[in-house]
Amino acid sequence: MSMSLTIGRHSARFPVIQGGMGVRISAHRLAGHVAKAGGIGLVAAAGLALNSGLFNGKNFYAADREALQIELAKAREIAPEGVIGVNCMVAVSNYDEAILASCEAGAQLIVSGAGLPLNLPGLTVDYPEVALVPIVSSVKAAQLIARKWHKGFNRLPDAIVVEDPDTAGGHLGEKPENIGVGNYDQYATVREVKKYFQEQWNLDIPVIAAGGVWDRADLQYALAQGADGVQMASRFVCTEECDAEDAFKQAYLKCKQEDIGLVMSPAGLPGRALIGNVDAVRQHDLENHLRCPLNCLKKCTYKDCQERFCIVTALDRAQRGDVDTGLIFCGTNAWKAERIETVADIFAELFPQAEPGAG
Repeated sequence: MSMSLTIGRHSARFPVIQGGMGVRISAHRLAGHVAKAGGIGLVAAAGLALNSGLFNGKNFYAADREALQIELAKAREIAPEGVIGVNCMVAVSNYDEAILASCEAGAQLIVSGAGLPLNLPGLTVDYPEVALVPIVSSVKAAQLIARKWHKGFNRLPDAIVVEDPDTAGGHLGEKPENIGVGNYDQYATVREVKKYFQEQWNLDIPVIAAGGVWDRADLQYALAQGADGVQMASRFVCTEECDAEDAFKQAYLKCKQEDIGLVMSPAGLPGRALIGNVDAVRQHDLENHLRCPLNCLKKCTYKDCQERFCIVTALDRAQRGDVDTGLIFCGTNAWKAERIETVADIFAELFPQAEPGAG
């Protein structure tokens, strides 16, 4: 199987992107160590101000920007030669600012989903070396992005991540009624996206499969089905290097398959999480009369009418180890976690023939 992955001007030794996990699950430690091991490490931009020591209750946007640049610098210290990028959600209020801050701080690629990143090339026009990678779940979305980018910016994606809403964790780009009904064919979508760029644009870009990739067998299957690489997130949570508190990791280790389900996010998107405590998450915010503290999302039912819960503070509580009232996002395979391992252990399992330590 093909061992390397080149996206734009940047080549990683192995065809693995570590998925972005917001609100400090994938911050500098995880992203840096994945890049050091030869994959592509992503710092998730969402909510970094929280638990950063920079946020004073009033300066969320400024603290978020500074925290993102600090995390990128620290990741780069861990992996001076590695490929390090940022995952930015289109749904966040400070999306444009996060993209610019990422580019200024030396991010080599921007992976962007939770909405269609239609203006992304315009934001990065001064940073042509930064690779642009939209996340889609359909060929239609990939086509729309390609047409918009080409017409408005004379630019096309450097790679596409095709995310399977039936298996991926966190926010999902599909209507809840369409998830888990057996109609979605991830690898048919991967092949169709690849074919579209080849036939319509004469462009051979990597198409990355995201969702449901846990081990070497999953990786080999993805590559055999036509993907150029995989994006893995949940597998990296139970590592020593993951930026979450130990209690968060223990929740993965303890969970069973039936504990994983869908929750409607106030962002208007379904999300996959551990669902046993969702009522407690809601109850916490209502009992504490929590009003929208940050205006972190462009659209939010909690901000507008106190519906559901405050997503960013719920994720922040979980990251800090409050697994009772914090929201724990995960993919469908989280129950497979059996122990705390290292990032290097995972790469050794995925690529057993590779010479160790040459990331």
